[in-house]
Amino acid sequence: MASGAGKLALSLGLCLCAGQLATMPAAHAAPAPAVAQVTTAKAAAKIKPSVRTSISTRTLAWGAKVKVTAKYINPTNGKAITTGTVRLQALRNGKWQNWAAGKVNKNGAVALYAAPKVSGSLRMVYTGTSAYAPQVGGRLSVKVVASGAKVLAEAQSHTGALYLFGASGPSRFDCSGFTKYVYKKAAGKNLAHKANTQQKAGRSVSKSAKKAGDLIIFRNGSYGYHAAIYAGNGYMYDSPHTGARVSKRKMFSTNYVVRRLV
Repeated sequence: MASGAGKLALSLGLCLCAGQLATMPAAHAAPAPAVAQVTTAKAAAKIKPSVRTSISTRTLAWGAKVKVTAKYINPTNGKAITTGTVRLQALRNGKWQNWAAGKVNKNGAVALYAAPKVSGSLRMVYTGTSAYAPQVGGRLSVKVVASGAKVLAEAQSHTGALYLFGASGPSRFDCSGFTKYVYKKAAGKNLAHKANTQQKAGRSVSKSAKKAGDLIIFRNGSYGYHAAIYAGNGYMYDSPHTGARVSKRKMFSTNYVVRRLV
């Protein structure tokens, strides 16, 4: 090939191989345009709310209710989240149990109530919506202390238990064995197994100021001979005598003292 033809071939990006004319690949071919990534995942990503939680009290009497309040905010704009459901949960035996539920109000808040009855942990759980992700609030510890209501509930739970002299539970009782067992179980109080000695337990309360759950000791003169637990409105729980069972009945004498242990 003439020198001029060779120069022409090179200028055209061609080469001669074994008598054939072949096109040479371009040295710097432009990359194919990248396919635009679909942003569906980002578009569908839910906002995780920020939450402020408060509790009405950390210590409460057995049977009393506690109020737990949570407020949810959209962290991207600082505005209240006004949709969604919140559950109040309690930790029991290693598992979270649902106790109450409510809707978030127009201010982004919800208040739920519970009566824990035992010390432990509570938390608020936002279940999420199409726009907002679920959010688990922090753990709130509460301490439940003994109360007259707890003592009374424990006394009532043994209704029907048969009297047995010298017995102090859990299924049969004499009078002071019954009060001894109930106060130990409900309030952690240790009482002597003798009515006369029990009249010195706790602190003295006037008859007019007695409350459900107080200890009642009936006396002969100043000697305490029968123990019971006041149930309110002139009634008591006791284990009366051989052949009888634990029951709620009318107080039978005005010669008694009142002792408060919780």
